[in-house]
Amino acid sequence: MLVAILTAALCAVAGAASAASCSAGYVGLTYDDGPNPSNTTTLLNTLRANGVRATFFNIGQNAQNNPSLVRAERDAGMWIGNHSWTHPHLTQLGSAQIQSELQQTQQAIQQITGTAPKLFRPPYGETNSTLKSIEQQLGLREIIWDVDSQDWNGASTAQIVQAAGRLQNGQTILMHDGYATTVAAIPQIVANLNSRNLCAGMISTSTGRAVAPDGGTGPTTQPSPSPSSPGGGGSCTATISPGQQWSDRFNLTVTVSGTSTWVVTVTLQNPQRIINTWSASTSISGNVMTARPNGSGNAFGFTVQHNGNWTWPSVSCRVG
Repeated sequence: MLVAILTAALCAVAGAASAASCSAGYVGLTYDDGPNPSNTTTLLNTLRANGVRATFFNIGQNAQNNPSLVRAERDAGMWIGNHSWTHPHLTQLGSAQIQSELQQTQQAIQQITGTAPKLFRPPYGETNSTLKSIEQQLGLREIIWDVDSQDWNGASTAQIVQAAGRLQNGQTILMHDGYATTVAAIPQIVANLNSRNLCAGMISTSTGRAVAPDGGTGPTTQPSPSPSSPGGGGSCTATISPGQQWSDRFNLTVTVSGTSTWVVTVTLQNPQRIINTWSASTSISGNVMTARPNGSGNAFGFTVQHNGNWTWPSVSCRVG
């Protein structure tokens, strides 16, 4: 029995140690050239099993020919970008051909997922002023990369892991959907990021840099003042920020300022549900959780089982 207890305790410590705090920032894991019928499902399953999300720069023709895989990417919480229709050397084409390559891909992905991409990666990383102008017309942000994994050039799993070890806050790494070596590298990449307090994030459409998933520090709410506030404050602000994330759930923290007698309402996105809370008195009705202070300060947290929807809940605050 003692051995079993010690083993469980050691496993718990190891699990805690392996979870990143994200204090060193975020990096972008990106996979080009999919979707690929022989690899994309395995790639998605491996990413989810390791609790990370990535950006998939899909070739338009591949997306059109494999719509179920594009939807699987979306449903797994991945971000989907435009990688042209046929993967040509765009800088060698005329403006009309470039427009067609990008626009066809936009339309195909939008038809499949309901959302047009906001990010574009030019094939081979080749760009010029004509291409940039067309990207701008289509509302696309050009994303090159900071680190090349060289998976396309026969890099081994160990070499891919080593390349990812060079990633710093805000940077992205180029990988591809189609190589077993790339999939095999994921657990080691994640372990290395965790050891450096880095987390896999999304790529900002405004800066092109990797940031916290779904918008950095999250939404901030500032409701109108409450004249009947017993705490003497007139208004409060609730700010939501990310915590740890796994394949099936993620943690969020809400920090309240402006009053110590707050009532925060958290509205989930269907079909999410809250499976754990801490540092607040909470009640849940349907997809709405109400939180109040419990003496633990003005910040509380909760765990969301996302059930395929990674969008953060909305929060609002009023003086209680």
